[in-house]
Amino acid sequence: MSEQFWQALAAGFALMLIIEGVIPFLYPQRWRQLVQQLALVSNRVLRWLGFVSMCLGVLLLYWIR
Repeated sequence: MSEQFWQALAAGFALMLIIEGVIPFLYPQRWRQLVQQLALVSNRVLRWLGFVSMCLGVLLLYWIR
């Protein structure tokens, strides 16, 4: 794979870390409550949400590219 691919992958990972860190940084108490609520959600629902999220990500990448 090309160097450009690895740079784009690293940039995407860095952006993901930034976006994932915004809510806990700005609203730590709300983040804690959300995590507690997520612990109560069934594995089936979490898997479904993960699948939908991945599909939306693939569609978004396809649309952008």
